[in-house]
Amino acid sequence: MHNATATSPTPITSQPVRGTALVRGLVGWLVVSGLVAAAGSLFFPDVLKGAAVIDGNLRGTAVVMLVVAVPLMMLGLRRTSLGDVRGLVVLMGATAYLTYQGVMFCFATPFNALFPAYVALLGLGAWSLVALVANVETGVVERWVGERTPFRAVSVALALFAGLNALAWLSRIEPAVLAGAPAVGLEGSGLLTSPVWVQDLAIWIPAAFIAARLMWRRQPRGVILADATLLFYALECVSVASDQWWGARADSSEPALASMAMVPGALVAAVVVAVPLVWSMRHLVPPREAADLAG
Repeated sequence: MHNATATSPTPITSQPVRGTALVRGLVGWLVVSGLVAAAGSLFFPDVLKGAAVIDGNLRGTAVVMLVVAVPLMMLGLRRTSLGDVRGLVVLMGATAYLTYQGVMFCFATPFNALFPAYVALLGLGAWSLVALVANVETGVVERWVGERTPFRAVSVALALFAGLNALAWLSRIEPAVLAGAPAVGLEGSGLLTSPVWVQDLAIWIPAAFIAARLMWRRQPRGVILADATLLFYALECVSVASDQWWGARADSSEPALASMAMVPGALVAAVVVAVPLVWSMRHLVPPREAADLAG
């Protein structure tokens, strides 16, 4: 008797991530925690207990979370569930951004009634990222990556952005370390250290270099990680522009913490970062379209 089970080929999945139920659950709750943390901080300013400029920074970040990041995350989750690899890039980039802000809400904001939502934002963001990265279906991603993808150019651009980011923070930190004095950017904030410097130098900048290296080596996972990191950087640049504007409006006497002069530069940086991102994602096409282009 013919054994259909033994001879049938293994079905080829079209989903760019495995464990979709886990991913959907984590991302769904991340969206909820992001909405609560951002909306509560933005619409109920009396809850916040920090210096006026710091609370202004936080509310500026909340605007970007509500208007840009959360909608992008929902769009990315929807497109990913339909098998769109570009949706996975958007989902990863927006998740990284919310995770980053979870650190800021937890450690750069004095304790307040929204603290449980801040912790949920950080925890769910971190575990969502772990689930997404660990469950990338590289076989599916590989079928989407075009032959003319600018692997080397995008990896160099990402490494350059990460390197400049590192130099910017080290230029502030090293003089303070050598002088034994508080670093510029902490005065008036009420913070003992900067959670921006800590997480950038310990986590996000090394992660960007790793993604750039994987992209350089033409690995499918590297394409997704590099593009998602570029989206994260672009969102963060927009967020900096917003938090500087809101912070300066709240208190213009602390230019090291918030300055209107920072807004145009941050927006220009967002556009510059978006160039290699768009260039790379143009070469992420469905397998059928890729075959037509090759033919």
